[in-house]
Amino acid sequence: MDTASGVPNAAQPNATTSAEADIDLAPADRLAAAFESLIGEYMRWLRTQAPAGGPSTSRLRLLESLQCEGAQKMSDLADALGVTPRNITALVDGLEEEGMVRRVAHPTDRRATLIELTDTAPDPVELMAAHRAAIGELFSCLTDAERADYLALTQRLVERFRSARQPVPASAN
Repeated sequence: MDTASGVPNAAQPNATTSAEADIDLAPADRLAAAFESLIGEYMRWLRTQAPAGGPSTSRLRLLESLQCEGAQKMSDLADALGVTPRNITALVDGLEEEGMVRRVAHPTDRRATLIELTDTAPDPVELMAAHRAAIGELFSCLTDAERADYLALTQRLVERFRSARQPVPASAN
């Protein structure tokens, strides 16, 4: 059993350590622990992947969106990237400070500002391709069949997450 995730080791499906025998997690708890462990490890790995002086993954995603979709309002960027208005403001502020994006007046809506790439911004499509190749390399430890299974299971889970989204009820306090 993988002690970090609580997931049985594929090579030894019934193997347990003495610590695991003392902690008999329910299947739902083991799935939750494994999922949280995967997300945590992936986020730690991501933080190591930004090239020195280069944009973080979050900033890279924003730059790629601007490259592919053109200038956008911050609210549209926030929706596209699935981040809060506060986070998109921080991302844009940082990229603007580094000279990678600029704020420009919207051509038809005086109340709106557009965010666009500057000429000095790195090529986000090229950087994102390298980033995705690095992610792909992480899966080299899996067989072709395991990768196919992972893709199928991931798609099912993505669909499940989407269908299970419900707003949190407002507090009665």
